[in-house]
Amino acid sequence: MTDDVVLYETDGPVGYITFNRPDKLNAVNTELRLSAMEAFATADADDATHVVVLRGAGRAFCTGYDISSEARGDQSWKTDPLIWRDYLHECLKFEMAPLEMKKPVIASVRGYAVGGGCELAMFCDLTICTDDAKFGEPEIRFSNAGPAMIMPFVVGHKRARELLYFGDFIDAQTALECNMVNRVVPADDLDAETKRYADRLALVDKEALAGTKHALRRGMDAAGIRTALTSGVDILAPMYAATTQSGAKFSEIVKQSGLGAALKWRTAQFEE
Repeated sequence: MTDDVVLYETDGPVGYITFNRPDKLNAVNTELRLSAMEAFATADADDATHVVVLRGAGRAFCTGYDISSEARGDQSWKTDPLIWRDYLHECLKFEMAPLEMKKPVIASVRGYAVGGGCELAMFCDLTICTDDAKFGEPEIRFSNAGPAMIMPFVVGHKRARELLYFGDFIDAQTALECNMVNRVVPADDLDAETKRYADRLALVDKEALAGTKHALRRGMDAAGIRTALTSGVDILAPMYAATTQSGAKFSEIVKQSGLGAALKWRTAQFEE
């Protein structure tokens, strides 16, 4: 592995994009987000590839946006909903990148795919995961949500409301049952099974894959999904700028004792 936060490599007709912040469980900071956008564009323009795999280095696919104290920096803008709106739209653009690509994208999920990482996996065309994988969007527990409210369109509104309102995690088998993933494999077999899955898909002519994906995406657009997602960001921005009781306490604990302590404090309140 290099020091680059996002890697791109090819293996025959399959391109592999790897988030490479394993020490941070591939949490998304600005550098990773921008580098990933470049990698998505490179992979889509690579004439030799038919299929793209998105994965994370180490023991997690992606744990969402980096909210650790060292990543937060200057906080002076955090109460401005207009700045939040612009930032969240950039985050939505990043998460939607796999959907916007011409080529099908397979999410290869090891360990955690939570927060923005869960949303990103749902924007991929297909998802294969380990049998110990965990999915969920826990942000609501510290008064955040989204930015991409894609879950209802993937798992259905009733299940999505339960997951988004409570912020609970689900295991790989539950994710399979509610159509969030396509395949569940033993953890030790993920790399080999992902390669087998991607290589088999790459046997299809790239023109046929691109045409089919384009037709599916146009159908989603006609159904209004893109409008729903962008409208959701506009609605969520003021919430991010607001000061809430749990959000303020969470930030205070992060500042005093670190992100791990804040997450432990909030999670404990939801344990039965």
